[in-house]
Amino acid sequence: MNGLFLRFYLRESQRHSGRLLWEWLLEQANGMGIRGGSAFRAMAGFGRHHQLHENHFFELAGTLTVEVEFIVTDEEAQQLLDLLEQEKIQAFYARIPASFGITATRIH
Repeated sequence: MNGLFLRFYLRESQRHSGRLLWEWLLEQANGMGIRGGSAFRAMAGFGRHHQLHENHFFELAGTLTVEVEFIVTDEEAQQLLDLLEQEKIQAFYARIPASFGITATRIH
């Protein structure tokens, strides 16, 4: 099946409607019937301001990135992007063509 790899890059402390944005986004996608999504916390990174953020024990929480990703159809990707636009949520994203499926579909 062909579709898209849709990844959002969010600040770990970013909130929407009183919830962490990455949690809210996963919940919304699940409610839309999207087949799966995952969130991953970055160990280190930098963004458009070129300030390096690293995961240290004493560092203040909330400065690193959470990646939220989905493998979706074109229509599902557009639904998610439209939702963020409607909710006026500012988020950087990558939309990459993907081919996906399931291996070993026969149960032994």
